[in-house]
Amino acid sequence: MTTPSEENKHSLAALQAEVDSWIREVGQGYYGVLTNTALLMEEVGELARLLARHYGEQSFKEGEDASPEALSEEFADVLFVLLCLANQTGVDVEKAFWQKLAKKTVRDRLRHTQRVQEKP
Repeated sequence: MTTPSEENKHSLAALQAEVDSWIREVGQGYYGVLTNTALLMEEVGELARLLARHYGEQSFKEGEDASPEALSEEFADVLFVLLCLANQTGVDVEKAFWQKLAKKTVRDRLRHTQRVQEKP
């Protein structure tokens, strides 16, 4: 497994490449796309459960991990499986992200400005 250079270790492209390297060297290959889709939904559910307990009305059950680290771990789990799926389907997540952000900026600039002005 390669270590990304200091200047790009936090880029989405570097993370995507790191996941691919890990899967090939340690994980011994990808699960199928549909299996990873189900795993992504599972991880999103685990993240949602923790968010509901940290920020919503639900309380933690006895013995449940309420630490901030548990929340961080669930975010990382979602990102890991999402990057697996991107690798499997040939999506450049970094490129897609910047394209989406540009599109949303053009499309939503006035809409969000109007929403702020409409608040009482």
